[in-house]
Amino acid sequence: MLAHICCSVDSRYFLKKLREILPHENIIGFFYNPNIHPYNEYKLRLLDVQRSCAKYGIALLEGEYDLNAWLKAVKGLENEAERGARCEVCFEERLEVTAKKAKELGEKRITTTLFMSPKKSFEQLNAASEKIAARYDMEALCFDFRKNGGTQAQFELARTDKLYRQNYCGCMYALICQREAQKRFCGELLNPLGKEILPSSIEERLDIYEKVVKCEKEGIDFALTKEKFQNYRLLWGRVLDENGNVVPSWFLGAHDGNFEAAVKSVHEGCGFAEHALFVELWQFNKRAKRSYKSIKELIFNPPPFEEQKNIHAKFVNSFVVVVENIKKTTCKIEVKSTFYEDVREVLAIL
Repeated sequence: MLAHICCSVDSRYFLKKLREILPHENIIGFFYNPNIHPYNEYKLRLLDVQRSCAKYGIALLEGEYDLNAWLKAVKGLENEAERGARCEVCFEERLEVTAKKAKELGEKRITTTLFMSPKKSFEQLNAASEKIAARYDMEALCFDFRKNGGTQAQFELARTDKLYRQNYCGCMYALICQREAQKRFCGELLNPLGKEILPSSIEERLDIYEKVVKCEKEGIDFALTKEKFQNYRLLWGRVLDENGNVVPSWFLGAHDGNFEAAVKSVHEGCGFAEHALFVELWQFNKRAKRSYKSIKELIFNPPPFEEQKNIHAKFVNSFVVVVENIKKTTCKIEVKSTFYEDVREVLAIL
């Protein structure tokens, strides 16, 4: 049997139940989910699925991550609600590729761990599975393990086994709709130019779960906890000189709004203004113990975010603007940031 696998939380309990009711079945896992976006979220979910399959001794195959093909398949259905027509197309697309892979492997039966998801319609999944199985002369196994406390047992197992518990379905359209309904900032679809690992980002979670895998392999005890904190994202910003020309610059710290900054004095590469501290690149290099040759290099290859906090602490002003050269003049700063309450996972080694 080829079992399509969508994520670790749904698959862990589903595979456990499959092993119980079909102890002699040769189960092969198939991770095929081109709907998951962005790609680092896909990598994170695949990583955790690998943990589940390893636990139950199930071989795992990875399908192609063809996001463009998936986008074409659901074109025109972008604004459909969860459990709507877009989900039907998504189910059929993934199950058809699963059936093709099963045929290639000589397997006669298919199933999917999507049956375990409380956000998915069992009826839609059942219909899609039967339709695709009939098309390829196969048997579709449609198990409803959610009943009789299955969903509660699934979530308890996920907590006990310290699985990655994603907070959205996977596709960008469902994510945007969900964040709008929650009135939450959709940070999952933004990445900094410098590719820093930002607090509570997908990249931070990926880094954490890579360490989780390492801890499990090396027999190191660990705990995963969550903490609330005030988060922010710099969306865009620029500095304009007295003639309206853009000045190459890099921002360190949080700020939001448009304001004039009159540099009153300059001392050792630092220009002091009412709402900002301008720092020349050589002085930044000195305090950061770096050797950037240009602002462009700093923008596209900045210090890691945690290191940025330590560098920021060395300056007295809460908003620091790094530039090549400072003049005693008035410039205009335009910067847009978003600030929001957030939660992040923390890995503790015991």
